[in-house]
Amino acid sequence: MKWLIDYDGGNLMGEKTMVSSKDVAKYAGVSQTTVSRVLNTPESVKEKTRQKVLSAIEALNYHPNAIARSLVSNSTKSIALVSGPLHNPFFADSVTAIVQFARQRGYQVAVHFEDFGSNVRVFEGLAQSKVDGMILSSIYRDDPVHAKLSRFGVPFVYFNRKPHEESHYIEIDNEQGGRLGGEHLLALGHRNIAWIGGPLTMSTFAGRFKGFQQVMKENGYVLNEQWVFETDTSVEAIRETITGLFKKPDKPSALFAATDSIAIYALDVLQELGYRIPEDISVMGIDNVTWSRHASFNLTTVSTRATKNIGELGIEALFQLMEKPQTTWIQKTLPVQLIERGTTAAFKKDD
Repeated sequence: MKWLIDYDGGNLMGEKTMVSSKDVAKYAGVSQTTVSRVLNTPESVKEKTRQKVLSAIEALNYHPNAIARSLVSNSTKSIALVSGPLHNPFFADSVTAIVQFARQRGYQVAVHFEDFGSNVRVFEGLAQSKVDGMILSSIYRDDPVHAKLSRFGVPFVYFNRKPHEESHYIEIDNEQGGRLGGEHLLALGHRNIAWIGGPLTMSTFAGRFKGFQQVMKENGYVLNEQWVFETDTSVEAIRETITGLFKKPDKPSALFAATDSIAIYALDVLQELGYRIPEDISVMGIDNVTWSRHASFNLTTVSTRATKNIGELGIEALFQLMEKPQTTWIQKTLPVQLIERGTTAAFKKDD
């Protein structure tokens, strides 16, 4: 198969004249290999020769295709990001941080979004692409995809979620996050607390629910199974869950959402149903996404103590592995803190 790797404008039928590295070499009076070295390892070329090649590039208006350069340097200057769904503002925040960090270092980011329930199709497509590294938030605790990734021979880091197997990852202390939220609501006098989370097959949701369960048990309270919901986290699922929950005669006085995203969508539905926040029901989440700090929500939440977005910490770890492969695991669990805002208040008994 023949590839037109020095293509510059026009279309693949050759309607526009192309300037190739061969033309640059001829113009400068050097070999194509020398042109490639100037483009990829300029420090290895003598100054006089390098200037001749650069002058030729400028004179001919030559733009080396990224694919052509990757064939020489064995680097694509690209990264694959597999993100959770964008209906969750946590992932909107983290994708933005990752893309900005990578671009500042001259890398492009190919973003893929998880296929809820199975990651296999996402990674089948990913396997066909050539990238220098991968950063992923879409992984299940027991996920066959992890073994496939390990065979790619490409550095990869998980952020926000992790599998059971040893791996490089950046996460928050999810279990402690669940504990802090439970302790906060109990301290406010709430005893009838509903939980809405995502699939427990994911480390994020499993850890947060475990922490919440532990706090309730330690304080002598048993969770009402009818108030514990495992959803796919979509807007539709949250609406259906909240609507169904508040049609029942027995209603919780507080709602603990496993993510800020779930909490924010729950707030919307509760207000549509005529409930006042926090007078009628307290609501809180975990993540402290950008939206949570907005005056329209002013959401009580649990936040990492880190000053950087977890996505940025993840991409920093990936670049560390790409620049210097290592056998020591990068495994960071970030401490968390309660951020008390306006959506939780002390429980008041009905008169």
